[in-house]
Amino acid sequence: MAIDDHRGNLGVLLAASLVSMVLGSIHAFSVFIAPLEAQFSAPRATVSLTYSLALVSLTGAVLLGPRMFGKGSAGAIMMLACAAAAVGAVVAGMAGSLGMVWLGYSLIFGAANGLGYGFGLQIAAQAMPGREGLAMGIVTAAYALGSVIAPSVFTGVLAAGGFGAAMFVLAGVLLVMGAVSAGLMARAGARFHAPGPAEMTRPVPGRHQVLLWLGYFGGVTAGLMVIGHAAGIGEIATPALVGWHAVMIIAASNLFGSLLGGRAVDRLSPERVLAGLALATAGALAWLALAAAGGVVAALLGVIGFAYGGTIAAYPAAIAKLVGMDRSAVIYGRVFTAWGAAGLIGPWSAGLFFDWSGGYRLAMLTASVMGLVSALAIAVLFRDLRKAQAR
Repeated sequence: MAIDDHRGNLGVLLAASLVSMVLGSIHAFSVFIAPLEAQFSAPRATVSLTYSLALVSLTGAVLLGPRMFGKGSAGAIMMLACAAAAVGAVVAGMAGSLGMVWLGYSLIFGAANGLGYGFGLQIAAQAMPGREGLAMGIVTAAYALGSVIAPSVFTGVLAAGGFGAAMFVLAGVLLVMGAVSAGLMARAGARFHAPGPAEMTRPVPGRHQVLLWLGYFGGVTAGLMVIGHAAGIGEIATPALVGWHAVMIIAASNLFGSLLGGRAVDRLSPERVLAGLALATAGALAWLALAAAGGVVAALLGVIGFAYGGTIAAYPAAIAKLVGMDRSAVIYGRVFTAWGAAGLIGPWSAGLFFDWSGGYRLAMLTASVMGLVSALAIAVLFRDLRKAQAR
């Protein structure tokens, strides 16, 4: 990727972060549930499928997106993602049925979201050689910031004009940010470097990819089980803790963890970072399930949010370090399918456990075990890598 100077590098990072922030609004979908229920007279489970299907589309785009990354300039790829996402939002906003919302929001917007987010991570990393972890952490943190800002914006627009107005506002912001991002990348001369066969390192063993997948799946499943039910968990564990306070604690901690997770991979052993985050999650969840009360609950929710944010930032950075930037986009796309699976399984299973038991203790203990599974997968992976290096 040709970038003229350090200022150009920062311009690419800023461009990727701005788009990532807008795309992060997808995780504010919960504010649309009640309005969509009322608009289409649909049950909550059916409306909730809108978000679940969007995550599936997002995951598929992260998996398949690397095939498109080198097909045009960086600005063109980012503008394409934002324009497609805007089209999806408009289709959803004009929908006369929930099925059309699924077409616009879940399929088109979700897939464009994954393309923009996945591309932003990789182009930012290429723009900051030697500091890939920092670059990816900033883009991930921007994505998390979008999920923090969007609920209040959407709530205000919903009150004034309903779901359709919220989608039209989202489309407008996407087009503006897409144009700004494209301009910044064009000014830097940015283009994704897709390596040719002569540049490729040796293939990554399938066993190692499976272990990375299991590690990521265990870590993010644990986090998403709690994030998806943060309000209920907080209120049950400590009645004095208002539900939305628990949500904000996790969101803020998630943002902080995203900023530091990628940077930690630049400075520390990836094994220590990935396993440490998984063990922190497991320990906090076990304590929360078995013995937490009072102010400790808020602190433990903060640890869980921080570890989740750190995990989603550290894995793409660690993969870049382990397999090289030439294979990073493809391998991360495969591993990222673990996040899609966790997004479907984690929150749903936590709700199922709640229905069975009337509380979240069983869900939190299960999530704690998933954290241990994550740490074990990482330990086995790096044991294999050390053996391979010793040969």
